[in-house]
Parts: sequence; structure tokens; C-alpha cells
Amino acid sequence: MSKTVSSWILSSARNSIVLQGKGRLYSICIPNRNKIKWKLVFSKTRLYPPGSCSLDNTFSLKKAFRHTSTEEEHFSFQLSPSQINDLLRAGELSHKILDLKGKNANSVLRFESNQLASNTPIEDRRSAAACLQTKGMMFGVFDGHAGSACAQAVSERLLHYIAVSLMSRQTLEEIELAVECMKPVLPILQWYKHPNDVEYREITSQYFENLRVYWQHLLDLDSEPGFSLEEAMICAFKRLDSDISLEVQAPQESELMRNVALQVAFSGATACVAHVDGVHLHVANTGDCRAILGVHEEDGTWSALPLTRDHNAFDEFEIRRLKREHPRSEEKTLFVNDRLLGILMPSRAFGDVQLKWSKELQHSVLENSCDVEALNIYQYVPPNYHTPPYLTAEPEVTYHKLRSKDKFLVIASDGLWEMLSNEQVVKLIAGHLTELNMQKPQLAFEKPVNLGYMHSLLLQRKNRGIASLDQNVATHLIRHAIGSNEYGEVDQEKLAAMLTLPEDLARMYRDDITVTVVYFNSETIENYYGNN
Repeated sequence: MSKTVSSWILSSARNSIVLQGKGRLYSICIPNRNKIKWKLVFSKTRLYPPGSCSLDNTFSLKKAFRHTSTEEEHFSFQLSPSQINDLLRAGELSHKILDLKGKNANSVLRFESNQLASNTPIEDRRSAAACLQTKGMMFGVFDGHAGSACAQAVSERLLHYIAVSLMSRQTLEEIELAVECMKPVLPILQWYKHPNDVEYREITSQYFENLRVYWQHLLDLDSEPGFSLEEAMICAFKRLDSDISLEVQAPQESELMRNVALQVAFSGATACVAHVDGVHLHVANTGDCRAILGVHEEDGTWSALPLTRDHNAFDEFEIRRLKREHPRSEEKTLFVNDRLLGILMPSRAFGDVQLKWSKELQHSVLENSCDVEALNIYQYVPPNYHTPPYLTAEPEVTYHKLRSKDKFLVIASDGLWEMLSNEQVVKLIAGHLTELNMQKPQLAFEKPVNLGYMHSLLLQRKNRGIASLDQNVATHLIRHAIGSNEYGEVDQEKLAAMLTLPEDLARMYRDDITVTVVYFNSETIENYYGNN
């Protein structure tokens, strides 16, 4: 392999700004955009001691082929194509949606998902589930910061809160009665999980009890809950964030549960969740994950339809919202260096109680906790912290009625969007679909069919290179996000380098990336309009 890419990375790591990191000095370089479009990604890194999750060691992903430090004596970026594929495809998840008769009457045809770590362990999470007591499917992407604890908890719990918010009073009463009588509870969701997806199994019972408190609250309402889907999603987001805050203030049964509650509350996560029911698509977004639709226009062109806004210092609506919520005297200190209070890039998130609680409450909770420094949690009050809360988990909800030309939905963490634009993502998926269709063999068999003819068909398929194409479109996007050159082509040297960057260097060039692509069934959507 030529030394062009590898030497450039190493020299940039040694000849730039230096920050104090964990156990060593980190060299930070912003590459020249005219050379290689590799971006320094510190958008969610806090500028104070992080509240990272000590349980993260349990969640470590495979580190094959990856260096552990830039100080290693033999530093090489060489990877074979098969090794590159192994790394890129390790997190693949896909599922085709079928009904009981084997025919797809769902507006969701299939979904494909993947993720690639930059942090060790990865701080992103994802969820996909079908609602069993109501209608529809849900897909979520969660981008953690200051550790993975909050993203982990939200990925496990939020879809349950949304599903419960949508249930009828009768269904909630049946579930409550089953719990009271210690009988099996009606299943709420059917999950679609990757084998490596992790769970806080030790505290699942605690999470269930707090979910039960929520549905009991819904039953205490004077009338049928009757939330619209938008109201249900907003209520679920806000209630879960409130529970995260309350759980860390309440006594816990064990030290483990106490530590998890602390780590979840003092780390943070942005979230983007889509609910699909027939032609009805709702997307709830808190933070800077993003959702877009891929639209195939009548003239054959493709376009990207944004369904979310990035909640950060670059969004005028967010700036105006925060200015309305705080005194005029704080206008110049709300965003410092394009970060909320100079600390956090997203302006909406779960957890992050340091930007929600009063100074007194923070001090009280941490003062009464055992050895929080061992959990990497520290009390930190940013400058100009006068009128909390400064951060909210309340989402913006977008409704879109699906049309037959709406072909797919993309939900991804900002690690993808920092590398690729909305239009580039749609173009890559459209090209991938075209390539897959072209490489499908034409099964117009000659009669009679003989072994020689079948053998020639197999050779044609092999010659078309179908084995080398990523079957999972999320992998295709990640490959291009980290490996594309200035011409939009995948550079194998750059790809290998980006995959083997040492742990103490990788976060400077790319963020964790999580992508879920949901394909819609155009025929089902057309039938809906035909029947109505």
C-alpha cells in the first residue's frame, strides 16, 4: 500500500493542536478540505469531564484489525478487501416484512440497518419493532454522548412508552389486571434485534415498573387517553426523560441500579423515531439525528425530502426558542462557540441533567452518591448557568402522508450526515437499487432446462460481480461515507485507513455512524389510494 494516506494521517496527528486526553495527549487536526474530505468530529464531545458509563466495557464490539494507540511501534493501515468487508458488515441487520399469508400487505416492505463504531465502545444505539397492541412499526436511531448509558436506556425504553401512549383504555386495563394477578402480560412490541445488541437485563424489572406507573397515570385520566400520534410521541419522549431524572433521585435497590441510574442521567442522547402505519408516517426528533425521504419523481429523477431539523446552534428556530425561554441578559451566553452554554452541540437531548437541574439538586444527588468519580461523573456547573433547564427532550414531530413515489426512509445519526449530504445519500441508495436490479439474473429458462444452461446462468451472475456488492444498503452508505474520495468514488486506501485508525485517533476523523433504511411497498400505498 502506498504511504500517501497513512503518512498524512500520522503527520496530522503529530503536527496539530494538542488537547489533554485520557492518559495521553491527543493531537487534533482539521484537514484541508481540498485534499481529503475528512472532518474533525467533536460535535458532541463535552468540554468538561465526561459522565461516561463504566458499564461500557460490557458493550465493547470486536476490535479486530484496529490499532489501540498511535504509539504502537508497527503502525500499518493494510487490510485485505475481505477484512474490510468483515469490519463494515459486522453490524448488519435486515428484515423483510411478511404477513401471516406470506404476502406483504404492509406499507413497509423491508428495512436494512448497520452501524460502525468510532468510539470504543460505540455510543450509538438503534431500535426497530412492530406494535402488537396497536398498529404500525417503529424505527429509532439514538446518538449518545459522554458515554453510551443514556442512548442504551432510551433505545430500550422509548418505543415502549410510545406504544403505551397509543393504547386504548381497555387494553391498558387488561395489562394492568394481568400484572396485578401475576399473569402473563400481553406483549407490547415485537423487536427486531441484532445478535450483538445489548440490554440492561439486570434492571429490566425497574424499567418495567416505571412504565407501569406511566400507564397507571394514563388510566387515572378522567376520559379515554385518546392521544393523537403526534401527542403520544411528544408525551412519551417527555415522560421518559422525566423518569430518567427521577430515577437517579430515588433510592435504588442495589448499587448496580444506582450506578446505572447515575450514568444514564449524567450522560445524554439525541433520538429520532419514525412510526409507520399504512400511508401515515410520523417522525419525532430530539437533537441532531436526521430523517429524510427518498422520492422518485415522475421524470425519473430522485430527490431528498427532509423530515427533521437539526436542533443545534445553526438552527434559527432553536436560537429563537431558547431566547424566548431565558432572560434577555443571557442572550449572548446561551450559545458559545456554537455550543449550548459552550458545552453541548445539540440543543435538545435526553439525560444531560447537568444542563437541566439546579446547582443545588446536582450537588445534593452527587453528594449522596458513593464514589461517583469511579463512574467518571463529576459535578460541573458551566459559566452563566442561571436559569435552568437549558435543555429539553421534547421532540418536534413531522407528519407525512406517503405517496407511491416515496420509496424509502433514511434515519441516521449525525456521523453519517457529517460525511454525506441528504442528496448524496438518496443518490447512493437509488444507485444501489439500480445496481441490484441489474444484477438479478433473468430467469427466462430455455426448455428443456439442462445442467449446462444452468451453469451458464451461474457464470453470468458471477461475472456481474453480485458477490462483491453490499447487499445491505446501510453498509453501502457507510462505505461511501468514510471511504469516498473527492470524486465520490470509494478509495480503498482511505477506507482501510479510516477503519484501522487507533482508538485515540479515530474520533478525530469520524463519529459513530448508525443508519437504518426503510423501504416502502409502493403497491400497497397505491392500493390504499385506490380503495379510498
